[in-house]
Amino acid sequence: MSEKPNTNPENDMLEDDGSDIRVTLSLDDDSEVECQILTIFDLEDQNYIVLLPLDENGEDNEEDEVFIYRYFEDEEGNPSLENIDNDEEYEAVADRFDELLDEAEWEELED
Repeated sequence: MSEKPNTNPENDMLEDDGSDIRVTLSLDDDSEVECQILTIFDLEDQNYIVLLPLDENGEDNEEDEVFIYRYFEDEEGNPSLENIDNDEEYEAVADRFDELLDEAEWEELED
């Protein structure tokens, strides 16, 4: 997993083919990166989102890095992201995401 990227929480939601939901993040250096949403989960009454940055061809990145943010929706359902600045919070969220990955792998093996 990557460290916290420097991003602007502004994003645009895109629909790929109906199965993958993607967002385009605007980074601090004014570049943009397209990401696939891997999961949104709750930890201690806060929602978090895990994004997989895609390469220029729209494929998974080779480094298997992910971006993790706090996730919010306003009253109208519009999403927004916020950087996680607290190292303890980031570690707890990253650990929970690792647990979710382990659970998914275990379920896949059982099937």
